[in-house]
Amino acid sequence: MDNPPAAPDVAQVLKHNRALLYRHTAARLALAGGLLAVPYAAHLVAYDAALPAFAIPAAFFVLIFLLLRLRHGSRLKVCEKVLRTYPLEYRTRVSKKGSERKYLGDVHTVRLSVRGQHGAPSLRAVNASTVRRWPAEAEAGGAWFAGDPAFGGVMIVPAGNAMLFLQPAPWAKYEEERAQAGRQRTLLAEQAGISRLLEKEPNIMVGG
Repeated sequence: MDNPPAAPDVAQVLKHNRALLYRHTAARLALAGGLLAVPYAAHLVAYDAALPAFAIPAAFFVLIFLLLRLRHGSRLKVCEKVLRTYPLEYRTRVSKKGSERKYLGDVHTVRLSVRGQHGAPSLRAVNASTVRRWPAEAEAGGAWFAGDPAFGGVMIVPAGNAMLFLQPAPWAKYEEERAQAGRQRTLLAEQAGISRLLEKEPNIMVGG
């Protein structure tokens, strides 16, 4: 491939996405704390209506939803392992085939390929920092990939340092390829933590 852009600074990308995750977590904790304080504030001003009491279950809903997002949607640790295990390779074409809104964030179906090549597999992409926004810059200017398409990997969009965790979609479709991948590919996938399906399909949930 002619004149690929400069590879991103992996440490900076991880730092950027970790900061986004911390910011998201802090905002949700602050919201929950504010909701829990509503009944107490209402009591101080002698507001006796029942409405403030509904803030308590709302606060617990925010906290439970946050825990679900962090458990299912944050893949910073495995992304870091992938980036330590596999080299970055540039993909000139990023095609988004669709998106679904789920507990763990927006789940995108994408294909990463090099111009002039065909047969790129479909991959299920989840933003590693739980941000829902699709990085549209990827479709305009390409992205960097680290991993093995049969097992999964990481996509980094240089413009903005967005990082998405990828695994085949559907996972079972590439079972035969993984079984025949050979010892070296399998060991690398195990070392990177992507030798098994990491993301189950939670129920679709609007919100977050």
